[in-house]
Amino acid sequence: MAYLNNTFASMIKDELEKSIETKKLVIERSIPLLNEIAHVMIEGMRNGNKLLIFGNGGSAADSQHMAAEFVGKFNMVRKALPALALTTDTSILTSISNDDAFENVFARQIEALGRASDIALGISTSGNSPNVIKGIVQAGEMGLVTIGFTGQDGGKIKHVADYCFRAPSDHTARIQEVHITVAHALCGIVEEELCSAPEKILNGGQDLS
Repeated sequence: MAYLNNTFASMIKDELEKSIETKKLVIERSIPLLNEIAHVMIEGMRNGNKLLIFGNGGSAADSQHMAAEFVGKFNMVRKALPALALTTDTSILTSISNDDAFENVFARQIEALGRASDIALGISTSGNSPNVIKGIVQAGEMGLVTIGFTGQDGGKIKHVADYCFRAPSDHTARIQEVHITVAHALCGIVEEELCSAPEKILNGGQDLS
């Protein structure tokens, strides 16, 4: 067993405690809003609409993570739920960036793939990513329901999204930790509401991932 470095141990403990405190603030401040967002996703998917998710960097990874949970499975074996991350097709991303502008990489995909009453979820820790803002604006103009996940300030996204969940921190890591925790909660709620079935497998069951 490796020698326990007390400095490292203290740093790890500090990071975990900060993450816990930030999530406690979400419980205090944001449950009603997240409840609304859960209802939007449930009713949208129940009516045959899809979820389009997008962001940059770590938020791009979160977009793909969230889409994978909906399309694959989260807590149960069930039918696939319609979600798509707009961050995965390198040919589309690079052609739009090269031939048009990087700030249009999500708006252009939403123009092609989005339909009225679909749901667009843009993730930006600052709330000010130009391509995420343009994606949300494009979605709103087309009649999609728009949701933003941001940090505590909300940035410009809070002014253009129908719903804006603001993680209560200015620290990028804390914001991202909250975003993925909330994404997991929403996925669990949606699949429980839409897909409860006898073949349900909870976390303690077999996981083939």
